[in-house]
Amino acid sequence: MARPLSEAKREAILAAACKLVAEHGTGAPTAKIAREAGLAEGTLFTYFANKDELLNQLYLELKTDFAKLTVTAYPRDGSIRDRLEHLWNSFIDWGAKHPAKRKALRQLAVSDRITEETRSKTAAAFAEISSMIEQSRREGLLKDQSQPFFSAVVEALSEVMLDLIAREPDRHEHYKKLGFAVFWDGITT
Repeated sequence: MARPLSEAKREAILAAACKLVAEHGTGAPTAKIAREAGLAEGTLFTYFANKDELLNQLYLELKTDFAKLTVTAYPRDGSIRDRLEHLWNSFIDWGAKHPAKRKALRQLAVSDRITEETRSKTAAAFAEISSMIEQSRREGLLKDQSQPFFSAVVEALSEVMLDLIAREPDRHEHYKKLGFAVFWDGITT
């Protein structure tokens, strides 16, 4: 009878993978990930069949972590501006608090090792947001740009703001507000 898998070991592997993907990209060796987790490399493959499965699970975990945060106090009945500002603030706060997670997520988001199936699972977590943006575009509240355009603008602007916050942590709120103002002005009609 096989020994039951340890959730603590699985989490240690994911934490180590997050740290090393943030530092070295998706090319971080599994041996180094296992060593960082305090495990033998073979143990890593007890939890994840291969490196691609590990990277896909890490991507899913990071996106889910952020999605859970945004659900808290999400103003479903608020204006489009209130809802987008909540999402912006949540991402900026999460990214500033978890720089390794943010960097790893950025690496994984552009990696061809992340499957369409995994991307679809994470997209489902943000379906309400996508729907809100699409409806707002149809109603003329937002500029008539594609979802990828909005995502790219958020990604680029949030990276700039998070880099500034990392350099000047005491100006966190200032940069968060400034970033959202620039974003809002850029997407509204």
